[in-house]
Amino acid sequence: MNTSAPRVGHINFLNTLPLSYSFANGGDEGLEIIRGVPSVLNSDLISGRLDVAEISSIAYARHAEELLVLPKVCVASDGPVQSIVLLSRKPIEALGKDKVILTAKSATSHCLLKIILRGAYGAIPNYYTRNITPEEPIPADATASLFIGDDALWLYHHPPAGLYLYDIGQEWKNLTGQKMVFALWAVRREFANKNPEGVKLIQERVHGAFLSFIRNALPGPARPAGGLSYRETIIRSALEDKPFTYDQLADYLGPAVRWDLTEDYLQGLSTFYTMAHEMNLIEHMPKIKFAKIDE
Repeated sequence: MNTSAPRVGHINFLNTLPLSYSFANGGDEGLEIIRGVPSVLNSDLISGRLDVAEISSIAYARHAEELLVLPKVCVASDGPVQSIVLLSRKPIEALGKDKVILTAKSATSHCLLKIILRGAYGAIPNYYTRNITPEEPIPADATASLFIGDDALWLYHHPPAGLYLYDIGQEWKNLTGQKMVFALWAVRREFANKNPEGVKLIQERVHGAFLSFIRNALPGPARPAGGLSYRETIIRSALEDKPFTYDQLADYLGPAVRWDLTEDYLQGLSTFYTMAHEMNLIEHMPKIKFAKIDE
């Protein structure tokens, strides 16, 4: 067994707030947590700089031979997700070969937008990837911009005047009628073979954090102080650092963002991979292989 602390990549977006809270309150014991945006963690896991990470679901498809999926956990939505949005100077149905800017932070959402614009609206824009900010959401030389994460959530609640805003989770639901998995927790196969105990520890920590949030209670005798429920405690922990209200985060975490990797979410993921393959966004259809977790 490899006794060094597993290197775990963590996307520090609000959509994983229950996990961030857990890591900050003892859930990181025995783990080395490395935080980053999806595009960076994708690269770090594939290169071997990380052992386990939350990665873009499209990144798993491109490197499935090297990775295994942790069961039971993902980042997903069933309709509106609020934190993946397209801002446009034109109605979405009027986009043709316009210039569209893609955030440099993402991977899955790039493919998802291309599938939606072509499949639902017949649009084949010219795409460019660069760093963009909510303060200047659409560069002067472009027609539309794709945002993800906390920036997208802020824009969702503060839509700029004169621009059209589209929730990409809802657009996927409109197109396919299915759920969408944006990110998976994946482990390098080499690490899983050498350190099954480490894989089990990480899966229990990650799944346990979200399960406690969904159930609104910590397992065992531990309870938050101050008379607040566990869910309230976690949401309020973000309010000092993030420009959102309690009600906005309460509506986002749970109703919009989902974390259970169930069969219906896997079906939506399979549909996404099929459509991505048909558009040559991935070379082949991946087989989803789960890491073995001994009970």
